[in-house]
Amino acid sequence: MTRRELLAAIPAVAFSHALRAAELPEEGFLSLFDGKTLDGWNVQDGLDTAFYVRDGAIVAHESSGFPAWLRSAKQYENFDFRGEFFLEGWMDSGIYIHAPEHGRPMGCGMQINLFHQHDDQPKPESMGSIFPLVPPLKVNVKNKGEWNSFRILMDWPHLRIWTNDEVIQDLDVTSVPELRYRFRRGYLGFQSLSYPIRIRRLRVRELPSKDDWQTLYSRPEHFENWLITGEPIVQLLGEVIHADGNGQITTKEKFRDFELQFYVRHVKHHNSGIMFRGGGGSGPGSRRYEVQLHDVEGAHYPTGSLYSIKRSIYPRIEPEVWYPVRLVVNGRNCLVRVNGDTVLEYDRLENLSEGPIELQAHAPGKWTEFKEILVRRI
Repeated sequence: MTRRELLAAIPAVAFSHALRAAELPEEGFLSLFDGKTLDGWNVQDGLDTAFYVRDGAIVAHESSGFPAWLRSAKQYENFDFRGEFFLEGWMDSGIYIHAPEHGRPMGCGMQINLFHQHDDQPKPESMGSIFPLVPPLKVNVKNKGEWNSFRILMDWPHLRIWTNDEVIQDLDVTSVPELRYRFRRGYLGFQSLSYPIRIRRLRVRELPSKDDWQTLYSRPEHFENWLITGEPIVQLLGEVIHADGNGQITTKEKFRDFELQFYVRHVKHHNSGIMFRGGGGSGPGSRRYEVQLHDVEGAHYPTGSLYSIKRSIYPRIEPEVWYPVRLVVNGRNCLVRVNGDTVLEYDRLENLSEGPIELQAHAPGKWTEFKEILVRRI
């Protein structure tokens, strides 16, 4: 090889090495997309053709509208998630983080908005917003047939987001009331709104857990945490507790201030409830409270209500479909979220004593099922 040939070959070799390095995940990162298949991802709430792979990118099919979305195989708590998205013309989509197993990804977890428009004054619906609540610090988007990079760094409660290497969100999630009680662990995902947005180079690095939830039930062995009172018909069906008849399952532990989270489904027009602070005694300051589970919109106290005290804003729920419920009890305050919506807030609880958490079966023949029951003391 002549000197000229050797010098000409060096840039090509260097370029080849640089290209291979760019295709590999950074140190500590796991690739989430192989560039050829949707292995490791699942389409939710839509046809399996809602997303497909073309030219090394994941593409949202133009005929697949909301609520179809693409979900990661694994749930994540704290993480560094990176990738690229392509915008050309009018395009609208979103990245889901902490999306639930069942229920509304945007209402239970969070959505980072992907939008083509370059707003000089950032809005809650702008590109890079925590949609539709928190505007970005700035709108940094390339929208003329170009690839954009994104980075989402979630280290609860701190959330930072970059697009094209500029910080667009730097947020303490707990400082936003509507975000404070969202899921802290869930799936990563991408929303379809019938625009052929393209996504590639997806990779993630998990960060240390800060999870302090206690599992009350996720498999039959956990039922040792519970007692049966009354005459309910209780069946342990793997990860699911099936309850019928008339009675309660009651935690052996007592709780005063806590967050409770679980999934529930039930037959149409069922009747059930969540009871707390039942410590015995008599008088207003010793009463047991019940959050109603009753899917009759015209009922005196429908799902989410604090029974006999305050009626909820009736949530949109369907029979025999799983949805998440979250109950927050802290001092005199009680907050209920159903499928990502706050349906009740109350600040005059009189009984401040601890008591067991009870899940009720109240109407024989009207079954209710519970799963993934978690509690966190406050």
